[in-house]
Amino acid sequence: MAKLNVKKGDTVVVLAGKDNGKTGKILVSYPKENRVLVEGVNIITKAKKPKSAQEKGGIFKEEAPIDASNVMVICPVCGKATRVAHSVVDGKKVRTCKKCGASLDTKAKKVTKKEKSKAKAEKQAEAVKTEEATQE
Repeated sequence: MAKLNVKKGDTVVVLAGKDNGKTGKILVSYPKENRVLVEGVNIITKAKKPKSAQEKGGIFKEEAPIDASNVMVICPVCGKATRVAHSVVDGKKVRTCKKCGASLDTKAKKVTKKEKSKAKAEKQAEAVKTEEATQE
């Protein structure tokens, strides 16, 4: 059984099924069943019989779980549906956006694409300086 890439509180978009294209927040995740309960998605009707005189019966609408593979996380920074990458930031494994590099976990430090490219350029500049120094 694979670990879920989505967590409670994530905003997701539905990729397949009758609610394709809808967005909502994850209310509950069921990792053992590989299913998630998304707010306003997969609405079913249930008939409820009253158990006592004070309790009301009737037909109620509620959300039902859908498969976790049918949802994709929406990045809070860039606002796009994205796959989840895992990276280590400050010694902790965090979920990051594949498109912009921002952290999907709220407690972690957010790393933007610009910061990544800036760090890469600095590394390349250092490599060029060391190469020039060795040639002289």
